[in-house]
Amino acid sequence: MSYLKSEEEVELLRASNNLVSMTLGMLAAEIRPGITTLGLDRLAEAFIRDHGAIPGFKGYNGFPATLCTSVNEAVVHGIPSGYILKEGDIISVDCGVILNGYYGDTAFTFAVGEIDPKVRRLLDVTRESLEAGVRMAVSGNRIGDISHAVQTVAEAAGFTVVRELVGHGLGKKLHESPEVPNYGRRGSGPKLERGMVICIEPMINMGRRDTIQSGDGWTVKTGDGKPSAHFEYAVAVDKGKADVLSTFEYIDRVLNKT
Repeated sequence: MSYLKSEEEVELLRASNNLVSMTLGMLAAEIRPGITTLGLDRLAEAFIRDHGAIPGFKGYNGFPATLCTSVNEAVVHGIPSGYILKEGDIISVDCGVILNGYYGDTAFTFAVGEIDPKVRRLLDVTRESLEAGVRMAVSGNRIGDISHAVQTVAEAAGFTVVRELVGHGLGKKLHESPEVPNYGRRGSGPKLERGMVICIEPMINMGRRDTIQSGDGWTVKTGDGKPSAHFEYAVAVDKGKADVLSTFEYIDRVLNKT
């Protein structure tokens, strides 16, 4: 059974997700060749704590960091390290916070300097697939309508959808019901109701959809070593139009300056 949120709770979740969005916007100005993923993690933790929140991922099931930093063939759950970002890399930055008892959870895949045009297309299509999924997040639809929309956009562009990992409900817990797969049939799955808050997070691969678990116990990578992209919004289901609680505006403001 999905936990429906009151209007007050939706506003608390909006504040949490806005802080995550602000954190990613701050990081957008720092992501460049020469910085380490651990350096990004330290910046994010300080920013979150300075804004009266605590990192949502740090210590979650033993995860050791504030951010998940997944570079190139890493799909999700990459652990920040001494890895130095270089020109042509891509990096998915997934960030969570707890503010006033409620979680925020949002992700964006950044280009590091100039990247291959084919990889740029992967990023663009993955973001488009997220937006397509969001358009389906209205009361009366079903989870499968979101899943099908994401899958359709990604596969029409020649990419593949990771199936082992899914989106999820969000609230006082980081992972609540329902699960939100990025593939599926229209009209299938749980019915969407006003007050449901879910994270829609396409994980889209350039090559095959297969993934492997790294030896660190966290990082999930593509099986064929080709790049993967990941974008995530927290969304409140509403009548007629989804209420997106996250925003990429802070990021876009930084990236579009050049």
